[in-house]
Amino acid sequence: MSPQEAEPTPALSYEEARNELERIVAELERGATTLEESLALWQRGEELALVCTRWLEGAEAQLAQAVDGTSPDDTEN
Repeated sequence: MSPQEAEPTPALSYEEARNELERIVAELERGATTLEESLALWQRGEELALVCTRWLEGAEAQLAQAVDGTSPDDTEN
């Protein structure tokens, strides 16, 4: 299963995921972790990036619908 197919923690808000991702990036940049810890942090960062992407894609879809004047129910058919 690729990172794009993995099901990340869906309960996180965009802000929670972004904040945790920022913390992980800072920790990785410090370079004070072992290789195993770095890999685990990297994997978690990939999951969080996917959560953020999904939130942003959802927001884009809502904006597009607002601009087009359609409701989410109108686009399901």
